[in-house]
Amino acid sequence: MQILNTTLCYIEQKGKYLMLHRVKKQNDINKDKWIGVGGKVEFGESPEDCVRREVKEETGYTLRSQAFRGIVTFVYGDITEYMYLYTATDFTGEQIICDEGELVWIEKEKVYDLPVWEGDKIFFRLLEERKEFFSLKLVYDENGTLMETVLDGVHI
Repeated sequence: MQILNTTLCYIEQKGKYLMLHRVKKQNDINKDKWIGVGGKVEFGESPEDCVRREVKEETGYTLRSQAFRGIVTFVYGDITEYMYLYTATDFTGEQIICDEGELVWIEKEKVYDLPVWEGDKIFFRLLEERKEFFSLKLVYDENGTLMETVLDGVHI
């Protein structure tokens, strides 16, 4: 059994999210998917430290602030992953080439049409519809099929 702590940030600008098309790494659980920017929390880091570091490393942007929107618990195989979910609109810097994939600004309403995880569509909706913090649990089978969804302790 393995427990992971990760962060994910959706950077917003002019009605668009900065999306990362994961096409460059081999043996990547997110291969060919479109996701936000983030990664594993390293020893000694808070989730805020991690999200700021990962955004800088993957995009070149420095976050001036970020909003902690929710925690998403992923269960797949023998892994439980706690993902700290953020959004950000206040950042500086110049976008760089990411070594994990292609960075593209995508209109928010079009992210649902991209190859994303089924559960991501749920938290995209929550990010748009809810201002309050949420807890979302997503259970996937070994084929990547979403099997169970729990929002704030209630099955949906």
